[in-house]
Formats: sequence, structure tokens, C-alpha cells
Amino acid sequence: MAVYVHHLETLLPETAYSQARAREVMSRLSEQRFTQRVIQQIYRHSAIDTRYSVIPDFQEGHPGGLFFEPRQGLRSPGTKARNDLYTEHARLIYPALAKKALVGSSFSPAEITHLVTVSCTGFYAPGPDYDIIKQLALRPGVERYHLGYMGCYAALPALRMAAAFCRADPAAVVLVVCLELCSLHLQLSEVPDALVAASVFADGAAAAVVSAREPEGPALKVTRWHSALTPVGAAAMTWTIGDQGFEMVLSSYVPDILEAHLEQAVTPLLEGAGVAREEVQHWAVHPGGRAILDKAQQGLRLSAEQLAPSREVLRRYGNMSSATILFVLREVVQQAQAGERVCAMAFGPGLTVESGLFQAV
Repeated sequence: MAVYVHHLETLLPETAYSQARAREVMSRLSEQRFTQRVIQQIYRHSAIDTRYSVIPDFQEGHPGGLFFEPRQGLRSPGTKARNDLYTEHARLIYPALAKKALVGSSFSPAEITHLVTVSCTGFYAPGPDYDIIKQLALRPGVERYHLGYMGCYAALPALRMAAAFCRADPAAVVLVVCLELCSLHLQLSEVPDALVAASVFADGAAAAVVSAREPEGPALKVTRWHSALTPVGAAAMTWTIGDQGFEMVLSSYVPDILEAHLEQAVTPLLEGAGVAREEVQHWAVHPGGRAILDKAQQGLRLSAEQLAPSREVLRRYGNMSSATILFVLREVVQQAQAGERVCAMAFGPGLTVESGLFQAV
């Protein structure tokens, strides 16, 4: 039975920072001249123009807030204060995006049978599933699931879960909503790997509607899924809870590890579907950072055109963790012709490589 990703939708916070502004602020806040030089280099070579954030503190002329005060500089709020801010914004963004996704699709709130929410940047209960059901007046009996703390690859397991629900019940209509507020875990560090993480992560949200119903507009037919772990690199990308927010490690070795093992990770996906590499016209690769895309292009032997949607999302928004791959897929759907194949890949702690094969309809 065919299952389709019918509609992809995105939502961003109101506050946007140019990467030049972020570089200026972070460099000014650092007291070590060596670190200032490193920050300048990292930000200038990030291939990012703009990132969005729910934190307005760093805007020119802003009086300051939880994270920054002009007279005191950078503040280090505790994890509870950061998570409280996550809760405040998530309660608004999740329902707003869910409503936007349904308005853009051919489905009504009453038709939703399953709800899958995704995040690794905050927690609260009753959670976002409750807020979406209440504010959109979904049926109280909607089945609810939350994928938490999986990192940047989580949207693909969420879509995989949605497809499984639809194959089990042809009448199922699944709403998937991902929200990541990565900027809430901003910390000033002298560690180069932490500086790299601070230079790429941003806030954003994305949603998808999945069902076995014949699509009325552009959509992606689900073909196959695959999960893989690289044989090395478990400590190269980690995400733990600290006293001053969540602490991210994004090692400079991650791009090299991915380059060496991506082909090995994607081959079972294509072979299992009986699809040759040259039959895949579009590649939606998670833009974890410029170096990751550079190495993915080399390791998978992709053309500049095939990687253009990923680079464009990185340039315009940065890395929004789990939401990012849905931003890329949305770009791809707008370009793909009916019948063309799309391979999506996302990476996260583990190192985990999640992939999915689709066909444009």
C-alpha cells in the first residue's frame, strides 16, 4: 500500500540574526584573543547568512534579558530558566505550526488520527501534543507520541513511524511536528568544538502530514527506510544536560567520519528498493554544517546541483536540528518532477545515519 508525505510546512521565530552580527557579538563577549580569532574564522567560513532565535537579547539597541545585559555582558542562566523559556515559546509555536500545516494540506483537524511531536531542546508536560489537540480542537482520542532527545536525525524516524501507522490502518492521517529551540542552550566556551556548535545551531520548526490517501497536489511517496550506525564516532557528537543548559559536542572529526561511511550507510537503502544510484535525481542531506555538506558531497559523489537545496537551507536558516531535514525536503518537493526519486539523509548522536527513499508525485 502506498503512503505519502502530503504536505510539508515550516515556521520560524520572529527574531533573525545575521551571521555577521552573531560573529560580532560572540567575538566581543570572548575575553581571550585566541578565542576571538577562532570565532572570526569559524563564523566567516560557516556558509550561513542568517539564523533565527526566540532570544531577542542580542539585537542592536535591545535592553537585554535572560541571556544578555548590555552592562553585564553574557549571562549564564540555569537549565530550569532555559527550559521555562522553551516551554513558553513551544506552547505557542507547536499549535501555530500544526494549524499552518493543516491549512496548507487537504486535511481537516477532525481527520487527524495520530500526532507525533519531536524535540530534543526542551521538555514539559502536559506536552506539545496536548497543546495541539486543545488549540486545534483535534479529537481527544487522537493517538499521541513524542520522540525526544534523538537529535538532528529525529524527523526521519518520525516520518517512518507515521508511515507505519498508515500501513497498519489505511484510514490513518498522521501529523508530525518538529520544534527545536537550539539557541536556548547558548554557552560561551573556549573549546573549539563547542564554538563550532554555537556557530551553526538555530531555532526553527517544521511539520508534515502523512497518509495513504491519494494526494491532491505535489507529494512524496514513501519507498523505503534505513537506519545505520557508523563503526566509529560515538563520542564525536553528543548532547547532554548540564547545569547551564544542554551541552553539545560537535567534533571537527564528524565530517571526515561521515565522508568515510555515508556510502556504506546508504547502499542498503537503495539496494533494498532495487534502485541504482544514478536513478536518484534529488538528495536531501541534513545540513549539519558547511564541512559536513562538503564531505557528504565527496563521499556520496553528488553534484553541486543535487546538494543545492541543503546548502540553501543552511545559508538561510543554519542547523535547526530535527526540523532541518524537513526544510530541505520542502525545497526538494518544489523542484522535483513527478516520478523522480528523492533520497533523504540526516545524522545525529551515535553517529546515527537515518535515511529514506521517496518518489515525487
